[in-house]
Amino acid sequence: MELITFFGYSTLIHFTILLIWFGLFVFAKEWMYTLHSQWFDIPKEQFDTIHYKLMAFYKLFILTTAFVPYLTLLIIK
Repeated sequence: MELITFFGYSTLIHFTILLIWFGLFVFAKEWMYTLHSQWFDIPKEQFDTIHYKLMAFYKLFILTTAFVPYLTLLIIK
């Protein structure tokens, strides 16, 4: 039962982080680009591509490490 709760909260926390990241990317992209371009010399087109790919990777990470185990434990319970 504790594992089901753990993976459920883990999924919820990770998807919340992803939604915040997506919200910042949509509504505060210029601020994010300004912040990151101070540290790295990144063209704007490459900045968009990097964030899009990382969000996709993070979503797959969430699905494989938190959501699928959560569903599996619910099914075998």
